[in-house]
Amino acid sequence: MANYSYIIIQGGKTVLDYLSSLALGKEKIKYFNNTKDSILINDIPKSLNSKLNIGDVLTLKIEEHLDIVPLKRKISILYEDDYLLLVNKPANILVHSDGANNIDNTLANAVAYYFKNKGLDIPVRYCHRLDKDTTGLMIFVKDPLSESFIKKQIEEKNLHRDYLAIAQGNLNKNMTINKPIGRDRHINGKYRISDSGKEAITDVVVVKNYKKYCLLNLFLHTGRTHQIRVHLSSIGHPILGDSIYGDKSQLIQRQALHSYHVKFIHPITLKEIDITCPLPFDMKKLTKGV
Repeated sequence: MANYSYIIIQGGKTVLDYLSSLALGKEKIKYFNNTKDSILINDIPKSLNSKLNIGDVLTLKIEEHLDIVPLKRKISILYEDDYLLLVNKPANILVHSDGANNIDNTLANAVAYYFKNKGLDIPVRYCHRLDKDTTGLMIFVKDPLSESFIKKQIEEKNLHRDYLAIAQGNLNKNMTINKPIGRDRHINGKYRISDSGKEAITDVVVVKNYKKYCLLNLFLHTGRTHQIRVHLSSIGHPILGDSIYGDKSQLIQRQALHSYHVKFIHPITLKEIDITCPLPFDMKKLTKGV
């Protein structure tokens, strides 16, 4: 049984209002409505219709546990509190299982090991994904309300995500790429610009031009699979080292893409979280013109 506790900072709402304000799904709300003693206010069993006051401690009890196999692998933590865990994802690791060759050797498994060592018997919840060889900020959460609220911010485009990429050639002006993206019907796992695809919008800001490549700051208005990689390739400036949408490179052994900045509203405190993640060594070396 997992217990999740929340200190109420805005009074006057019912428990149902509070859960709904954090975008908790109908099925989970139904669970709390139908499960005895699953809602407590200041350790006293209550119902969805109970009122919450400032300073109250709301506890939700759910029958759930650590749900994947722990992997003994160190994680680089950028921010942590009782609800959030932001980590710096290294290259060459999947965020979660692909159901094939990488079942228990993922970042989620490493987070499971971290949770286990902290005595947290809770599921591993990630709010978005990064490609296997993309590095940088990943948001994990420790409770269902934080998960639902952050996913709502992503869906409503209120969660700000910036990437840094090193692309082939030089760009001389900033631009917005607005091209729909769909699956490539001929190559499994590859995407392409397609009139029948989903809307995809990327802002591109030139940070610096080097002799044969450029450093770009990219902001996503949408979150399509391989969006940055497809968009930059579509304008003739594929990411350096991207063997799927460009060419392999002797300068770097992966696509030079890094999730470096995220800004969003904390689900429980409602304060702004603003975190940056330093460039990994292989990309930093290239920014020095080496």
